[in-house]
Amino acid sequence: MVKSQYGRQDRLLKERRHDVYREKSKIPEPTLCIECGALFENGRWTWNTTTKEVNRSTCPACRRILDKYPAGFIKLKGDFFQEHYDEILNLIKNIEKQEKNAHALERIITTKRRKDQVLVTTTGIHLARRIGEALSRSYKGVYSFHYADGAKTIRVNWER
Repeated sequence: MVKSQYGRQDRLLKERRHDVYREKSKIPEPTLCIECGALFENGRWTWNTTTKEVNRSTCPACRRILDKYPAGFIKLKGDFFQEHYDEILNLIKNIEKQEKNAHALERIITTKRRKDQVLVTTTGIHLARRIGEALSRSYKGVYSFHYADGAKTIRVNWER
């Protein structure tokens, strides 16, 4: 079989998705977030402080919060969840605290309670997945997750 330049033309090409929260060019170092005080230094956002002269900008997490555009959606529901509501929310807040200390861009945006469920939104996909895994490990139940938009958003469901 001889391959030529006149090969198949019916292939589906994936369109490249544009992430508006990803910087197009390198941010000057050090840069301090004017909203939360996170510092961009050595190629990452941290909670370090500096006394040097710094540039000022808004970090991607604060931009997501201001735009109300979450990357992670966690839906919690079920009778067990309703009975242990405060305990489970404390677990979620503790996980956020741990993740936020290690990774400055991973934060909870909102926690909305509806009739029989709660929707927690996050600035990053890693925090959402970590919360779902912790709930599944601690309380069992039915846990599922689905990445959408080329792994830029995640939907986590937990029910018990």
